[in-house]
Amino acid sequence: MTAFDPRTTALVLIDLQSGILALPTAPKPSSQVLESGKSLASRFRDAGAAVVLVRVAFAPDYADAPPGAVDQPLGGSNGGLPADWARLAEGLEASGDIVITKRQWGAFTGTELDLQLRRRGIRTIVLGGIATNFGVESTARHAWELGYNVVIAEDLCTSLSAELHDVAIRSIFPRIARVLDSDAIAFDC
Repeated sequence: MTAFDPRTTALVLIDLQSGILALPTAPKPSSQVLESGKSLASRFRDAGAAVVLVRVAFAPDYADAPPGAVDQPLGGSNGGLPADWARLAEGLEASGDIVITKRQWGAFTGTELDLQLRRRGIRTIVLGGIATNFGVESTARHAWELGYNVVIAEDLCTSLSAELHDVAIRSIFPRIARVLDSDAIAFDC
C-alpha cells in the first residue's frame, strides 16, 4: 500500500464520457475502466480528497479544436461526433466534484485545471482514463512539467490497442510518475 494525504491529493479521471467509452479499447474494456474509476472516486470522496472529471468537447464546427493540418482530423470521415459525445458516464459525477472541459488531448492547456488544483493545495494527482497514450499521457506529462507528483492508476487506464497502452505504461510513465494499481492507493487519515 502507498498512503497519500487526502488534503493534497486529487484523483483526475480523463475522458470517461459517452463518446470515448463507446470506442473499442484494449487491453481492458472501457466498462472495466469506468467501474474501477467509479470505485476509486468513491474512495477519494470518502477520504475527503478531491475528484476531478475531465471531458473533451468541441463546437459542432470544430472552431475551438486545435488548429493544424493532420492526417486524421477530428470527427473523422463521417463529419461529426455523436450528440452525447461529451456526456460524462452515468453515475460518475458526484456533488463537489470538479468538472473540466478540455479541447485538446491534455487536461491542463487552455483549462482551469492547474488553478483549481493549486487553490486546493493539491501536490499529487492520481490519473486514470481513456486513452492511456493520448489524454492520460498528455495530462501526466504536463502535470509533471508543472511540478505535480504524478501517480498513474494502471488499472484505470486503457487505450485503442494493447500496444499503445503498453508503450505508455512501460516506457513513458515510469520516467514521470509512479505506476500503481488502484488497490495499492490508501490515505493517511
